[in-house]
Amino acid sequence: MTSDAGPGEDGERRNVSDAAGVVVLGACATWSLITAAVHDGRPEGVLLAVLALAAGYAAGRICGALLPVAAPCAGALAGLGLAVAVPHLAPGPQIVAPLGHAGATAALLTLCAGAACCAAWATDAPTRRFAMGALAVGITVTAAVLGSTSGFVTCAAVLLCSVAAGRMRSRGLGIAGLALSAALVTGLTWAIAGKALPAGLTESLEGQLTPHRIQLWQDALHLAHRNAALGVGPERFGELSSTATSTLLSDDKPHSALLQQAAEQGVVGVVLLGSSFCWVLHALWRSPRPTPVVLTAGAALTALAAIASVGNALSFTAVSVGAGLLAGLATARPIADESPQEEMDERARGDRLTP
Repeated sequence: MTSDAGPGEDGERRNVSDAAGVVVLGACATWSLITAAVHDGRPEGVLLAVLALAAGYAAGRICGALLPVAAPCAGALAGLGLAVAVPHLAPGPQIVAPLGHAGATAALLTLCAGAACCAAWATDAPTRRFAMGALAVGITVTAAVLGSTSGFVTCAAVLLCSVAAGRMRSRGLGIAGLALSAALVTGLTWAIAGKALPAGLTESLEGQLTPHRIQLWQDALHLAHRNAALGVGPERFGELSSTATSTLLSDDKPHSALLQQAAEQGVVGVVLLGSSFCWVLHALWRSPRPTPVVLTAGAALTALAAIASVGNALSFTAVSVGAGLLAGLATARPIADESPQEEMDERARGDRLTP
């Protein structure tokens, strides 16, 4: 279930994927600066999120190469400890606001469950695999104990997807399914904001999402329609949204990454956000890691995308770092994976160079 490509071909594919990531993340940072300059916005939040994602991805690649089993296990334990022991994590660098049960807590625990499942699939020892699986189940139970219903649901979904991934031989079909799932969730969010769903279904969803959040989404969509090209500028939604300005305790967010990008950075911002997710899926598709590891990480990141579509989880630095870390762990080539044949080839090349 590992990559069948030769060393040269595999290296070329990884170089293409890495170059695409640099271009996409660089474009996200550059576009935020452009829109901020035009509308006097504040791009620091976007730049911090891009930096956190890139730093987490680089750390994941390094740790995954050195410690393919211990690194995701340690990441899962660290994230679990953060969610349990630190009740107040703020979006950005300041510690001023609690983790929302439907937002950052759910996202963090989902990434932890995904990391634990990846660690289980990365080891061949039955005892360690059982321990990693038990850790993933424990994280799911912790989400329920903390009162995070959405976190419990997404963690359970990651567990089920991980079990199913162990029986899949072709990762391409699984990656396509994850992409379709993310597209359906984001499309549903947009449809709710645009009142494009039947009345009965809309009322049912409003009961789960709360009318206040729906009003924020509608404000964001209205701003996006009026400023489709460049948006209104990063971090300016709270100034221009009538719902946000009339709320006593507002975090100035529309609680949807998709609609926030549309309102603050226009169509290009939405395209760049989607491109970032597509790049992650492409990197997973090209990953040399076993298919169960790849699809499990993809399931956790897709669940994060779903959470971010209906909340402000990506505004929390810990979540951005965790997402990058999991993606890096799932795309790293462990140093111990070098085959004896590759070592013999290297020795033969060395012998030919020896006088």
